[in-house]
Amino acid sequence: MQHAMLGANHTGMRARNERLVLSLIRRNGALPKSEIARMTGLSAQTVSVIMRALEEDGLLLKCDPVRGRVGQPSVPMDLAPDGAFFLGLKVGRRRTEMALVDFTGAARGHKVTRHDYPTPDATVEFAIRAAGDLVPALGDELAGRVAGMGIGLPYQMWEWAPALHVSRDAMADWRQRDIQAELAEALPWPVLLENDASAACNAELVLGKGDLPENFLYAFIGFYIGGGLVLNGCLHPGPTGNAGALASMPVPDGQGGARQLMRVASLSVLEERLGGEGGHLWEGLENWNIPPDVLETWIGEAAQGLAHAAASASALCDVDALVIDGWLPAGLRDRLAQEVGRAMEGIDMSGIRRPEVRIGTVGPLARSLGAASLPLAERFMLDNGQYY
Repeated sequence: MQHAMLGANHTGMRARNERLVLSLIRRNGALPKSEIARMTGLSAQTVSVIMRALEEDGLLLKCDPVRGRVGQPSVPMDLAPDGAFFLGLKVGRRRTEMALVDFTGAARGHKVTRHDYPTPDATVEFAIRAAGDLVPALGDELAGRVAGMGIGLPYQMWEWAPALHVSRDAMADWRQRDIQAELAEALPWPVLLENDASAACNAELVLGKGDLPENFLYAFIGFYIGGGLVLNGCLHPGPTGNAGALASMPVPDGQGGARQLMRVASLSVLEERLGGEGGHLWEGLENWNIPPDVLETWIGEAAQGLAHAAASASALCDVDALVIDGWLPAGLRDRLAQEVGRAMEGIDMSGIRRPEVRIGTVGPLARSLGAASLPLAERFMLDNGQYY
């Protein structure tokens, strides 16, 4: 597969001030030059030069003039949807997906494959095939504006063989294989890799529509629950990438002991309790058919576990909120968030703040969109803490 890369100004990182301008517009929406100059402290002439260059590169476009009471009308500038494109590969325990995302974060295409368990060979084959379908569909001109691929992959995949009811040998290849390097060699774009739940958290930061606090714990409900930790407006992966690893967080088991959060707040729990009928959870979100007693038990246990996880995060990191998203129908996600809030009211949080419970704005595809956000953020954005 051969596609022209972005032009000379795109082959490396954008200059810091260019990425500053792009980050502010992504965060705040369309802005006129005068407002960007005010926000950044850059001179009006410097901002004008930067925005002219970004417009010429196809990354910004002019919006309709806004007329004030006096003087010339201001012309806000916004992100150009066709400015750049990014591929996001999410490797899941039951589903592997690839999304094609434009410069505004909108999905332009999506491919899915289902499996009983993922293997490196099948994952690499799917990624190459999906990219070969999605990118040419843009047309020759826009295909040359694909700027990178991100991979969202559960770390230590081989450890999940028992939970997937397969032999350890079936997933042993994950110990040896480096699919990031393999795809970087096979495809003409830079390839980045991050834990799948951290990638979903990055999607909320980069592509989300909500007004997020500076510090929050993020939870994504998938086959296993995963999470991310955001401090000072930046994803904080920790030295080994495991910060915010909610699956492993111990929570009370209701009998005086403890168990990992993954044992109560994961969809694998629902799948197991549904027996042979659990496979439909991965087909789509439209027709979930879960007996009320099974669903209520799961919601209650998951809410209690998440509430304790949020309390622990608040005590340790002083987070403002718990943000919940997942591979869930919207109504079920909203109901779970409500129950987490109620469960939190029953926990003694004397001496610390009770985190607000919020609903994520990216939705079920947050992991694949988040994978695509990795090269977007690296190439065209600054961390929030670097804005000023």
